[in-house]
Amino acid sequence: MDRSSHPRSRRFAPVVAVAAAAALTLAGCSSSSGGKKSEEGGANASAGKADTPRMTVALVTHQAPGDTFWDTVRKGAEAAAAKDNIKLIYSADPNAGNQANLVQNAIDQKVDGIAVTLAKPDALKGVVGNAEKAGIPVVGLNSGLSDWKALNLLEFFGQDESVAGEAFGKKLNEVGAKKVLCVMQEQGNVGLTQRCDGVAKTFEGKVDPQNVNGTDMPSVKSTITAKLKQDPSIDYVVTLGAPFALTAVQSVSDAGSKAKVATFDLNKDLIKAIKNDSIQFAVDQQPYLQGYLAVDGLWLYKNNGNYSGGGEQPVLTGPAFVDKSNVDRIGEFAAKGTR
Repeated sequence: MDRSSHPRSRRFAPVVAVAAAAALTLAGCSSSSGGKKSEEGGANASAGKADTPRMTVALVTHQAPGDTFWDTVRKGAEAAAAKDNIKLIYSADPNAGNQANLVQNAIDQKVDGIAVTLAKPDALKGVVGNAEKAGIPVVGLNSGLSDWKALNLLEFFGQDESVAGEAFGKKLNEVGAKKVLCVMQEQGNVGLTQRCDGVAKTFEGKVDPQNVNGTDMPSVKSTITAKLKQDPSIDYVVTLGAPFALTAVQSVSDAGSKAKVATFDLNKDLIKAIKNDSIQFAVDQQPYLQGYLAVDGLWLYKNNGNYSGGGEQPVLTGPAFVDKSNVDRIGEFAAKGTR
């Protein structure tokens, strides 16, 4: 689109935010090409879908292989696509350069809209600009809250990672933690850095950051185990994703450590771990909602000219704590893969 006509390039009165549908039908939407990481599959959209002209939307994330967090994001996106008569193209790559190529692939396919994560925003700046020049609206989700306006995106759906980290630090104070190991599974990911920095800002004890290779879970396990053996004063391991929390539990056992584990993000296996006290608590950013709102937001923009937050403010989906007090209720949804 021409920059002068882009909603981020002019002042305007805020408009209504996206409203999620009361009932969501989890019908699968077709995936087509979008690079080697794209996945294919399809099903007819359910009855009651929008009668607006068929749209094609590309959802491009920095998902690493095996990271189940993104399955929940994708389910939300597929639910919105089924409702809105949208063909959804999903692709992902944790390498920022490859992710940028996937966005360019979507542009070349002349999609009607792009939803993208900005874990490494500098690497995506050029292709986001290419989409704008091609007249394709782009929304951000999950990662990139600090950068979406600078990149001239239409809107953003996600969690303020700094705020989430600060809330996490306060929670650690409440449970009496003294020294925590903050495990970061992807170097250079701004959102993960903001989480650990946020924890350090409010936590009254000491935070020891630890980088691990999140694509190699045996390496993650051995690195955490070694650290716990080296420093028995660590009384909490803080992980930044559900799969890594479950691995950290194994590391604690292998190290003979008394440390407890708490984490950011959620999945159904983590729900079980909270119930049996293997994990103390988790911060949920509602990834299903992020995927759903991002796709639905593009539909609303095309068909009714809406932009959530008036194009000036993000739509926050977290943080929300999950612990023994509410895990049974949240677990009902997590069992379906939607929390």
